Amino acid sequence: MHEAKTNLSRYIADLAPGHTILLCNRNEPIAELRALGKSPTQGVRIGVMEGQFELPDSFFEPLPDELLKAFNGEGPLYNEDPA
Repeated sequence: MHEAKTNLSRYIADLAPGHTILLCNRNEPIAELRALGKSPTQGVRIGVMEGQFELPDSFFEPLPDELLKAFNGEGPLYNEDPA
């Protein structure tokens, strides 16, 4: 572990995609380092679906009380006996 702490930056710099580094404490594996894939270079495209669908006015109406209670862990779905 001491070696990993001391050389972590170097290990990460040398880590190739698809490879892993196994960290051990007294020869007992405890963690694994692996390279992540690259992030997409293209950003989020806002408005790409503009004009292709329409939200009904009901979309903006409050949710029914029964559904709100379910989101809060209340109501008949959560009070039933699981047997």
